Amino acid sequence: MLMGENDMTTVSGLFDTYDDALSAANRLQSLGIDRANISVMANNADGTRIDSSGRASEAGEDAAMGVGVGAAVGGAGGLLAGLGVLAIPGIGPVVAAGWLAATAAGAVAGAVAGGAVGGVVGAMTSEGVPENEANVYAEGVRRGGTLVSARVDDDRAAEAQAILHSDGAADVSDRERTYREEGWTRFNPDSPAYTADEVTRERDRYSV
Repeated sequence: MLMGENDMTTVSGLFDTYDDALSAANRLQSLGIDRANISVMANNADGTRIDSSGRASEAGEDAAMGVGVGAAVGGAGGLLAGLGVLAIPGIGPVVAAGWLAATAAGAVAGAVAGGAVGGVVGAMTSEGVPENEANVYAEGVRRGGTLVSARVDDDRAAEAQAILHSDGAADVSDRERTYREEGWTRFNPDSPAYTADEVTRERDRYSV
């Protein structure tokens, strides 16, 4: 979870609820991390999106059409104002904002068929996240989770990672073990995206 180059480290957390992810993203920003360095990517199989107030609402045709991430990070409403909707092979529709979303969207747009794993996994590994963890994060989003990832100064990395854990981030090792016990090996962009019902069942597995 803590990897990076030079004076920056990438910290990440996989959340089973959007609310926990939003809380973590807000706390990271309160820590002084520039919102341009904070990214959020949430599964949107149920057809919701986040409006300028930060509340979930029906995405309607926007989700089906896959609008771009646009100016999601720079809006006056904060990091998550005007989240964009895009489709990622193997994951399906997601609502996303920030550097990871922009990098993944660019990689997906330029990828040849079957090569779009470079979207999420490639974007994360290029920022120093171990490949096995990047695969778990991508699979977690595929199954209904929300990923928060931030690029932070090295001296703030431990504090930033602690924020993610305190706001309910899943234990990546435990989640990987659970996936592997079911026969999973790695994120596969050629796999079918989860349906809304499958996402609901997956989220229910981890609800308290």
